[in-house]
Amino acid sequence: MSAGGRLENANPVIFQRSGERLLTASDEDEDVHDRIDDREIFDLIRSINDPEHPLSLEELNVVEQVRVKVNDAESSVGVEFTPTIPHCSMATLIGLSIKVKLLRSLPDRFKIDVQITPGTHASEEAVNKQLADKERVAAALENSSLLEVVNQCLTTRSI
Repeated sequence: MSAGGRLENANPVIFQRSGERLLTASDEDEDVHDRIDDREIFDLIRSINDPEHPLSLEELNVVEQVRVKVNDAESSVGVEFTPTIPHCSMATLIGLSIKVKLLRSLPDRFKIDVQITPGTHASEEAVNKQLADKERVAAALENSSLLEVVNQCLTTRSI
């Protein structure tokens, strides 16, 4: 929220949620190596709550499957997210929420890179620098107030 308790983007465009992933027999088979793919990562982050609105990041089109890149063999995950407005003060918090969700959900072998979609935010370089700095991310998560806000973004709400 901006100063004075007003929403920065009071009337965001709301997008339709994509359907659930269809499971195959091999998805259920414990003997088959389960590669982590773009859709699996998207499914992890799509339901993260926006810090300002009672909507998910998917519903606000902040995250899209086409902006998720996974290389399971190299243990890397890259996610670009698009704030709803170019001066969104919540961009760092949204990026942090995405990063925390993936850190908590994926095996430790994965390197996670979360960035703003190029050209979509006024402070893109500064936000990306914060999200890429392990020490700054760790320090942010030691702040109990900030961690509480991140956890609220990650709390599953009924649809």
